Amino acid sequence: METAYIKTPLGTAMITGDKNGITAITVSDLGAVSTVIPIDLQEAVQQINEYFENKRTNFTFKLNPKGTDFQKKVWNNLLTILHGKTRTYLEQAKTLGDVKAIRAVASANGKNPLWIVVPCHRVIGSDGSLTGYAGGLWRKKWLLEHENPTKQQSLF
Repeated sequence: METAYIKTPLGTAMITGDKNGITAITVSDLGAVSTVIPIDLQEAVQQINEYFENKRTNFTFKLNPKGTDFQKKVWNNLLTILHGKTRTYLEQAKTLGDVKAIRAVASANGKNPLWIVVPCHRVIGSDGSLTGYAGGLWRKKWLLEHENPTKQQSLF
């Protein structure tokens, strides 16, 4: 397993993976930026940088997250939420075929190991509130604003 650290507008992202794919992407306020990016992580690093530069709206590098079959099903479902769109936890549970599984779906979202790439930040509360984001609600808000196709213009 190889690791690289890159600077993003939201902190330092740690990218972990190997030739079989990226297993984890996390963000924190700590960590030194890598001076050398392992070859197996270079495509992911490039695409994440392009995302933050508004040059990319989806990711094509290989993913290899570790989780239960149910968690992987939920994470795959998150990949169907388009850039600039949101879905409620209830809507997500419905798309997975069981509205009663809303808590389990929310729990699986919270265990998503692939920050930004598997877009759990696009899932919001039924009342439109920003809830439940492991990276901090301020990051969730920033990501949703970053992806908003109709950016708010300043009048002053």
